[in-house]
Amino acid sequence: MAQHPRRTLIALGVSIACASLLTHAQAAAATPTDITVSAAASLTDAFKDVAQAFETQHPDIKVTLNFAASGVLLGQLKQGAPVDVLATADEKTMDRAASAKLIDGRSRVNFAANSLVVVTPKGSPAPATLQSLTDPRWKRIAIGTAASVPAGAYARDALNAAGLTAALEPQMIYGANVRQVLAYVARGEVDAGFVYRTDAMAQASKVAVAFDVPLSSAVLYSIALVSASEHAVAARSFIDFVRTDAAQKILARFGFSRP
Repeated sequence: MAQHPRRTLIALGVSIACASLLTHAQAAAATPTDITVSAAASLTDAFKDVAQAFETQHPDIKVTLNFAASGVLLGQLKQGAPVDVLATADEKTMDRAASAKLIDGRSRVNFAANSLVVVTPKGSPAPATLQSLTDPRWKRIAIGTAASVPAGAYARDALNAAGLTAALEPQMIYGANVRQVLAYVARGEVDAGFVYRTDAMAQASKVAVAFDVPLSSAVLYSIALVSASEHAVAARSFIDFVRTDAAQKILARFGFSRP
């Protein structure tokens, strides 16, 4: 018996509609969730590899990285920047983010540790202690701006404790972040600089570690979910991944240690 033309058209329309819905559902499922991770400048090299490893395990999530000094990242959050995860090079900046209710305090954890060192251009004279920096041979000393750069704040605290801040102030050259300080030293534009050991490792062919800076507190890196995140589940997955053995091995390769 021949099928009624109207019924055939209706059946065809239903089939097309179902196929269209399926196509849209498949397209939606294939589109990854994009999260933005704002991280301290000293994490640049390590977090690029961490993000890549994370995406390999979570193909449904894409990570966009934003690097700057921790204080600058906090300022961006205060201005409403669309960020999902914040990773700072200190606890104080994260404390300020928590006080401003910019992060979910329950998600906050310390995930890495570092140390502060004084570096000099490769092959140049090296000071042995903080006191040595008062020698005329080190006329230009690079340091991060203490208000926004944790490495600069750590260095400033060490100099204050040693009673050297006033004596060395005329020699200070300020950097917007620790990587800028490292670049000054690597290019020989300054005689010495305060950076993290991990930064020194990144430019081992151009800078040499003179000595470890004595600090009253450990250099700890914090990570947390941003309160305004629109992709909280994916963002939490990244935070959890950073603490896994796989991610910790990547961080260790770049000189970081467990907190």
